[in-house]
Amino acid sequence: MKLLPYLRSGRSETSENFHITPPSIPTHQEPPHDVGDDDAGGASVIRTTHTHIPSVFQQNPDDDAVNSTYFDQRILVPEDQNQSWFSLRKLWAFTGPGFLMSIAYLDPGNIESDLQSGAKAEFKRLAARLGVVTGMHLAEVCNHHYPNVPRIILWLMVELAIIGSDMQEVIGCAIAFNLLSSGRIPLWGGVLITIIDTFFFLFLDKYGLRKLEAFFGLLITIMAITFGYEYVAVGPNQANLLKGMFVPYCEGCGPVQLAQAVGIVGAVIMPHNIYLHSALVKSREVDRSSRNEVKEANKYFFIEACLALFVSFLINVFVVAVFAEAFYGRTNSEVFTVCNQTGSPHSQLFPQNNDTLEVDIYKGGVLLGCFFGPAALYIWAVGILAAGQSSTMTGTYSGQFVMEGFLNLRWSRFARVLLTRSLAITPTLLVAIFQDIQHLTGMNDFLNVLQSLQLPFALIPILTFTSLPSVMNEFVNGLVMKVGGGLLILMVCCINLYFVVIYVTALHSVWLYVVAALLCVSYLTFVGYLVGRRFHQSIVTLAVTPNLRISEFIWWSKFKTIIRSQEGLVQEKLFRFGFIQAQMFLCIFVTL
Repeated sequence: MKLLPYLRSGRSETSENFHITPPSIPTHQEPPHDVGDDDAGGASVIRTTHTHIPSVFQQNPDDDAVNSTYFDQRILVPEDQNQSWFSLRKLWAFTGPGFLMSIAYLDPGNIESDLQSGAKAEFKRLAARLGVVTGMHLAEVCNHHYPNVPRIILWLMVELAIIGSDMQEVIGCAIAFNLLSSGRIPLWGGVLITIIDTFFFLFLDKYGLRKLEAFFGLLITIMAITFGYEYVAVGPNQANLLKGMFVPYCEGCGPVQLAQAVGIVGAVIMPHNIYLHSALVKSREVDRSSRNEVKEANKYFFIEACLALFVSFLINVFVVAVFAEAFYGRTNSEVFTVCNQTGSPHSQLFPQNNDTLEVDIYKGGVLLGCFFGPAALYIWAVGILAAGQSSTMTGTYSGQFVMEGFLNLRWSRFARVLLTRSLAITPTLLVAIFQDIQHLTGMNDFLNVLQSLQLPFALIPILTFTSLPSVMNEFVNGLVMKVGGGLLILMVCCINLYFVVIYVTALHSVWLYVVAALLCVSYLTFVGYLVGRRFHQSIVTLAVTPNLRISEFIWWSKFKTIIRSQEGLVQEKLFRFGFIQAQMFLCIFVTL
């Protein structure tokens, strides 16, 4: 109940009748002397113009120090005297947020699913651009744009995604400790160790932001070295590797392989990672009074994100290639024989039958130890520990940014860390105490389904806000990005819906089918609301914003009067639109 005042405070009721620009870009409603005053004082974060109400995006500079999680220090960007298009010194200054973001593609859940992460680079670019242009991260923008009830539902959905992701990461750390100690450290003990060391690591930014980013860089380097060692030790066929990477064909593949491919998409889905990246880019000192500096920051953040995702891609290729080359097509009986001959204490994990071998994080380490020696097992465990530890820390930062942004909290740093850690860790600890290691690693499929379900609650808002001229001004998405992004969201959501259907139908319970159908209606109703509100905001923005791009204004000007008169009606239809959409998908779900 103590949270309720925060859900109402610090946020005025908003309408769509506002226009946000970088503090930098004067409009016809801003007196020229204000620009100089704000720039000289350095206090302005966001400057607004409005038609009826004061902008909700105006912030008190004193609040930033209270509400800051990650920005006690700002990284200065060096000036380029030569005015060249590209500068390594500037790229180095912007390097950091993208690599912290890329850790989401290296967490234990993704390692287990062996994913490829490069396809998501475009949405990372949108997240970075939102933070650079507006000076606010995605959760803060959602706070100001959505009414109370949808905003709280959105926060709960993202928080649920963070908890699910954190369970994968902490479980990965616990399994790594179990492997490194030859089973002496139980799973619940590994969870407790992870909780304690995460608290210590989270305060590294107090010693300097670059030191914190260097620590994450060290963890990524450890992953690259350890998984690279496994790659060299196994020595996969390079021709087959390249063929499988670039030729979209799978000989002899059936429903099982298709489900695994969809599972990979489910594993890559980290909705809170979009919120995290939009917040991390605020750590760089960018003068938003200069269009050139904003464009330059967007450019370097995009380059850095691509480099970081490429590194993540290579590390995941190492894992895919190792298990494809060494263990594809093997049976449980064959693996049991090899492990028994090498004296492995884990040979009992594999039943003596001719069923095809199924591998998870724990069994993967055991297999490497049986086939390539104990060194391979311990090196694998170190890599998993680095992956789990780094992704646990970034997940905690995501939780803090999301909670601060959506709820506008004014708590002390320690209280916020304690709350976000408790929400995420408590379910994991309970599962670790009451489940054995085989059942624990088997939770990965369920957690991937959970991540898949939360996908629209990050992609729809980020595409919505970066497509609104009232938020992004001249940095708004173009038509190609709007259409392409919308189609990509639709495609990924359909893939994940298929994944959910596969998972639910495998449960073989009528009651679970009914519960899943009811949840599906509620879920799709809210997704429909977000989509409907996205079009509503676009239409209203075109009607009330005075400085739209000329091409857009001409196209919509003749509808201006009609739109204004129908604004209230459109708002009333949003939930009805979502419910109709939910009914349609429910029919499809029942048919399947």
